[in-house]
Order: sequence, then structure tokens, then C-alpha cells
Amino acid sequence: MNRAAILHVQKSQYAFAYDAETLHIRLRAAKGDVGSAELLYAVKYDWTEGRRRVRMEKRCSDALFDYFFASVPASDSRIAYIFYLKSGEEAYYYSEEGLTKEYDYEKGYYNFFQYPYINVNDVHPLLPWCEDTVFYQIFVDRFRDGGGEKDRSYINRPWGALPARKSFYGGDLRGVSQKIGYLKELGVNAIYLTPVFASPSNHKYDIVDYEAVDPMFGTEEDLKALIASAHGCGMRVVLDAVFNHCSYLNPKFQDVLRRGKSSPYFDWFVVHGEEADVKKANYECFAACADMPKWNTNHPAVQDYLIGVALGWMQKCGADGWRLDVADEVSHDFWRKFRRAVKAENPQAILIGESWHDACAWLQGDQYDSIMNYSFTKACLDFFAFRKYGAQAFCDRLSEILMRNTDQVNEMMLNLLDSHDTERFLTNAGGDLKQLCNALAVLFFFPGMPCLYYGTEIGMEGGYDPDSRRTFDWNKEHRNGALSALVRRLTKLKREKIRGGVRMYVQGELFVMERGALTLLVNNTDRELSFSRDGEKRFVKGQSHEILERG
Repeated sequence: MNRAAILHVQKSQYAFAYDAETLHIRLRAAKGDVGSAELLYAVKYDWTEGRRRVRMEKRCSDALFDYFFASVPASDSRIAYIFYLKSGEEAYYYSEEGLTKEYDYEKGYYNFFQYPYINVNDVHPLLPWCEDTVFYQIFVDRFRDGGGEKDRSYINRPWGALPARKSFYGGDLRGVSQKIGYLKELGVNAIYLTPVFASPSNHKYDIVDYEAVDPMFGTEEDLKALIASAHGCGMRVVLDAVFNHCSYLNPKFQDVLRRGKSSPYFDWFVVHGEEADVKKANYECFAACADMPKWNTNHPAVQDYLIGVALGWMQKCGADGWRLDVADEVSHDFWRKFRRAVKAENPQAILIGESWHDACAWLQGDQYDSIMNYSFTKACLDFFAFRKYGAQAFCDRLSEILMRNTDQVNEMMLNLLDSHDTERFLTNAGGDLKQLCNALAVLFFFPGMPCLYYGTEIGMEGGYDPDSRRTFDWNKEHRNGALSALVRRLTKLKREKIRGGVRMYVQGELFVMERGALTLLVNNTDRELSFSRDGEKRFVKGQSHEILERG
């Protein structure tokens, strides 16, 4: 047995409360090494007499490890447990003292693993509405110009022309409202809007006034009307919280520029020296952008101000949650306070962090609910668009991504193929619609919430920013009908039938994903492949997928 590969960590993604009366326990072992794993558990005060023994399920595998799983009922949540592992003729107990041939149950209170107690406030609750949710991300300036009376002098590019970095096209909130029916028909039931607050840019990630809708996009009444219209169609609307940084034109930072240390807002930013200097950029900022100074989110007054902004828009307009920009650079302390305030206002509001990497430290139920799952994005790019590896490596990679987090985090994850910050998936795939279709099928079957970047359903392309932010083509004659039909089919399946745990495996070179009664078969090769189950054989054409349903 590869003893160095065995791993279990108490109160982590390896041992967590799924709800107030259920523990989920995981164990890691070297791939193919452990033949069976059993969990021995009891209420810790009844360890000697009350132990139970349950065989653990090998839930999934990645390139190096197998992951075993057990669900433990815990109406009395003071649980003690150890593992019993077998590999061929070898057998070991696994406790806090590591692997041992024997185990002294009488002295177990010194070294068994434990989950001391499920405190309800520490449980990361799964938002039930996430189960059937399909998100749609809208870059507001590029989705639709709603017409009507507004100052159009800022528009410097005709709709449909390729974008430059400082292009403005006139998309606005009324334009989004006008297409709520279109989104409902597509099967979307949640909208994620990029920032809508006052800012000089087309993207609005450099906010001047957090308490005003940008006039380019409309008014506060337009935002209220949009959210009300979405709610009327059973859709949620998530806004973008840019709380890592602001525009250097923000009045508070302008006061710091004018008055230096005498400004009451000086400590609201992180300035190196007695006064801030834009030319020297002697202050913390987003990336290397001197025009986007970084908020000091460790400062109590900054925390109160930004939390007040979020609560204000929830109260005024009914926003259903927040996507958190550059979330991993903001203090943990701020996000903990932010979460408590937002959840007190609306327990069903969702918090989705922008983190491109393993964010387990932020996903313990005290900060975000989930993240934008760019690790999933990269796995799909490598398999479908770049052809870097085959079905087994893809399966391994997806399994590793799932094992980073608790089950409820995985079920609330925002999974995506592309966004305003990446090249369009179809462009990365060289315009190959078959690859996009296969990737979309995986996107919808993978645990979590699929997120479509506006225009994916009509085959929009685009390179890196700003080209990834082209205008939506509303001419129906230009659309790919088969692609739109696939998206509608997948959204319907997500809302109605894609349920329960996931099982992923490879049969030959065919990637297989099972969710409840549904089985997704993905053939990423150029030749026909066969799938066998229960004595029946099915053939899947090259560069295609099939969805099978039992019963």
C-alpha cells in the first residue's frame, strides 16, 4: 500500500457537514491502490459500544488518486471515526496516528478522527434554487440598445463593428429588459450583469459612483424595471460587486489626491507615503492600473461603506446576489462581514467570487458560496479546443476539480466556457461548432450552474479582450438554428432532469457522465466509438455526443 498517498483532513473538504444532520466523509488513496475502504464511526461518547461500520464508495479518481466517500447520519453530531483499508493482503487502520496494523479501541479517545459538533451557523447551506439554474452573462454595452431618449453622444462605434478598447455601442438596461422574453424562451432563469454603476469606461469595472446607475445604461428606475421583469418571468438577477478597487475619479480618492493625509479617506486606500500621486502610482491598485486605486478593505469604515452599497441595491431593486470582482485580493475579514450582512437581508442571495484558482480557503461557508469555475473552463479548452489530452485525462481533471470543494459548493459553482475576460470558446476551437456543442453538453451535465456568455447560443466568436466583447447580432438570419436548438434542449434538461450525484468514467476513448437517469456520451475523436451497457451496444459518431435516458 502506498502509505504516503493516504490522506484525510478533519473539518475540511474531506469532512464537512452537508446539512444540520449529515456529515460527508472523504478519504484519498493512491489510484488503484486500495481495494476497499470502510468507515468505523460512532457518537464519540459511545465509541466503545456504539460503533457502526460502513463500506465507503469509490466516488471518483483523478490522475494520481482515488477518492472514497461515505455519508454519515448525525442527529447527534459529535462523531468519532477511523478508517479500515485493505490492499491485497495488506490491511491497516487509519486514525490521527496514521496507518497501524492494530487499533486500540479502548484508548480511541486519544487518536480517533472527530467531527466535534455541527453548529448550525457553521454549515454552508446549499441554496436550493441552484439545482435547476442556468445563468446568462450580459456585458451590458454590447447586448442591446433599447432605444428611447438618452444622451447618445458617447456612442463612438456602430453596432456590429469590431470593438476597440474604448468603444461604446449604446447597449443599456432597457435593451436587456426588452429581451427577457428571448432569454426565457432560451431556457435561462438567472442573469449575471457586468457592472451597471457610474463609470467612465464601457466595462464599468472602474466605478466613480456606487450609488448611481450609469447614465449610459439608464436610470435606477430602469434597473428596477429590469429586475422586476426578470422576477416576473421566474429569473434571478445577480449584479457585479467591484469592491477591490474603484476609479481614480471616485470622489473619495479625489479627496485623497487633493488633501493627502489630511483627507478623512486617506486610510480608505493603501498609499505609500504622505500623499497619493497618480503619475508615480505610489498606492495599491488593481493590477498595474494607476487609474484603479485599491480599497483598503481591512478598514472598518470601508467595510461599512461597501456593505451599505450592496444592501442598498438589494433593498431598492431586489438584486438576488453578487458576483464579486477580484474577490481573492479582498480581505477575508471583509467578506465574512459582507456575507453576514447580505444573508441577513436575503438568505437566498448568492455570492459568487471571481477566483481563477483553487479557492477552498474562501469556500468554507463564511465567505462566498462559489466561484466562477475557470478551472473547469481550462479543462474543457484543453480537451475540446486545444486537443491537449484524451478522454481519460479529461475525466481525471474534472474529478480533481470536484474534490477541491465540498459537495454543496460544487452544486452552487458557476461553470463557464468563456466570459468577458477570455477568448470566446468557439474562437479557441477554431470555429468548430462540433467542439462547442460537445463542450456545452458537458457544461450542462457537470455539477453546478452552467453560465452562458451572451451570444454563445448563436455561435458568436471573438479573440481576447476587447474582441471577446462584440455586439450581439439580433439578425435571426445570421443565427445557427441547430446550435440554438441544442442550447434550448440542454436548458430544459437542466431545469427538469439533470439531478443528483455525478459519475464520470471512460469507456475506451468515450467520455461518459451519468446524472440520475441521464447518461452523456462524448466522442471527441474523429471516428465512431461504441458504448456498451447492460448487454446493449450503442455507437456514437466522431466529434459528437449523445444523451441517453433510462426508463
